[in-house]
Amino acid sequence: MAILSDKEKLMLKIQSCSFAMKEAELFLDTHPTCAEAIEYYKKHREMNEQYIKAYAEKYGVITMDQQSSDKKWNWVETPFPWERSVD
Repeated sequence: MAILSDKEKLMLKIQSCSFAMKEAELFLDTHPTCAEAIEYYKKHREMNEQYIKAYAEKYGVITMDQQSSDKKWNWVETPFPWERSVD
């Protein structure tokens, strides 16, 4: 059994939240007034935003729209999220 690095654990949290959000979106398509589902989606969206921010601060941006510099395109300066690094 492989031990996950902190980077991998954080990415797993992001992926889990993204999956939960997508499932909630599909449910809400057919149950648009379900308050419980709306709260579930909102909770996971907020958690996902926090995890993505933490990941970007530690390891670099995950998506191009997180690129923050107006003077340099820094998206390509760090390994892409799916590239494994040797820690």
